[in-house]
Parts: sequence; structure tokens; C-alpha cells
Amino acid sequence: MIKASLLAMGLLTVLIAMGLRWRENRTLVTQRMPRQGVVARGKRTVDRWVTAAAVAAAATMIVLGGLHWVRLWIG
Repeated sequence: MIKASLLAMGLLTVLIAMGLRWRENRTLVTQRMPRQGVVARGKRTVDRWVTAAAVAAAATMIVLGGLHWVRLWIG
């Protein structure tokens, strides 16, 4: 079960980060913001990955925790 949760969190983190980057690129194109420096881009990238990891951890806990409780209720 631990391997499944780690695999799910890793996969969800990558997928959510890709989605956040896509959304960020769409909003930046419509806003026409000036180009930012290396530090600002790095901070934005770190923030995106931390957000993705937090959302993935919450989703994994909810789904696998729910499956665990269903298994307890059934048998």
C-alpha cells in the first residue's frame, strides 16, 4: 500500500504540475506581463511544484484512505 501511495503521489505531482504550467502559460499570454528574471522564474517554478505536491498528497490521502475505510467496512 505504501508503494501504491508513493507511485500515485509521484504521478499526480507531475500531472498537476504540468496542468499548472499550462494554466500559467495561458494566463501570461493574455496578460502580456514583462519578462521576469532568473530568480523570479525559479521561485515561480518552485511554487508550482510545491503546490502540485501538496494537492497530490491530499488527493492520494483522500482516495487511498477512502479505499482503506471501504475495505474495513466490507470485511
